[in-house]
Amino acid sequence: MAVIVRPLEDAGEAAWDRFVLAMPAGTFFHRAGWARAVETAFGHATHYAFAERDGAITGVLPLARVKTRLFGDTLISVPFCVYGGVLAADAESEAALLAHAEALLARTGAAALELRDRDPPERLAGEGWAERPDLYVTFRKPIAADHDANMKAIPRKQRAMVRKGMQAGLTSVAGRDVAVLHRVYAESVRNLGTPVFPRRYFRILMQVFGGDADAVTVMDKETPVASVLNFYFRDEVLPYYGGGTAAARGCAGNDFMYWEVMRRAADRGCRLFDFGRSKLNTGAMAFKRNWGFEAANLHYRFKLKPGEAIPDLNPLNPKYALVIAAWKRLPLPVANAIGPFIVRGLG
Repeated sequence: MAVIVRPLEDAGEAAWDRFVLAMPAGTFFHRAGWARAVETAFGHATHYAFAERDGAITGVLPLARVKTRLFGDTLISVPFCVYGGVLAADAESEAALLAHAEALLARTGAAALELRDRDPPERLAGEGWAERPDLYVTFRKPIAADHDANMKAIPRKQRAMVRKGMQAGLTSVAGRDVAVLHRVYAESVRNLGTPVFPRRYFRILMQVFGGDADAVTVMDKETPVASVLNFYFRDEVLPYYGGGTAAARGCAGNDFMYWEVMRRAADRGCRLFDFGRSKLNTGAMAFKRNWGFEAANLHYRFKLKPGEAIPDLNPLNPKYALVIAAWKRLPLPVANAIGPFIVRGLG
């Protein structure tokens, strides 16, 4: 039987997600719910497609179009996510989905098509693709059921920071309190010079992914000092959107927070901690290495419209340096009001 490419609506989210869960290379970001999240939160058009043979799904491609006046027009698999790309059971299905994506690029007139592969592709995408290997790495490491074993696996200096938070009397709560999560996160990203997501985006993620998402918040007595939104996939935990207030630095709030995520995830049955993506040679990358995680290159591939260059929408781009410096000085209410209008184009 020949492979046929169909839109997500023809299969439904449940069938799509069953395929993703069954595939060893499947990730949380291949899940069908991201289509609803991206459409609802940001208004971007999604083009989720699957390959089918003899009535069975043999591949999926989660794809959305991020088009804004400020940041251009790109088809991305998957925007606002660190992983994505074609997930296929065989070469024919992968080729059919890649051809579908390239046809969509030509039909829409978008400037670029970006596939965010976590692992090196087993098969080349074909001619005309460019890869940018010099920007992002990811950090993934097994964890044990035993808390003492996980604590001992943390290098000595970082382990001392976790214990500093414990000695300061910090505690943690886990739940679905988006208001507290967003308040802490907004302060953190403003201090980094980054536009904040709207609070409703976090609320939508909680609604879409249900029990596969939660927020862990660190409390210094009655005051929240750090908080992170976590995703759960198979036996993995992925702390994703997180940060700390200015007060978190003095009491090791961020260090204690990631330990609490690890501790709670181990109790939940998770056996792999995905520390997520970081840019090369940044403080975030160094922080994750301090926990004993090894960096692995991410494989982001681009198909470009003739005359276009690979999009470079990242804070390390020198042309954004003055804007970032100015953003850090904005009053928090101003940054929170403007940020959501900007960040929707930074998929």
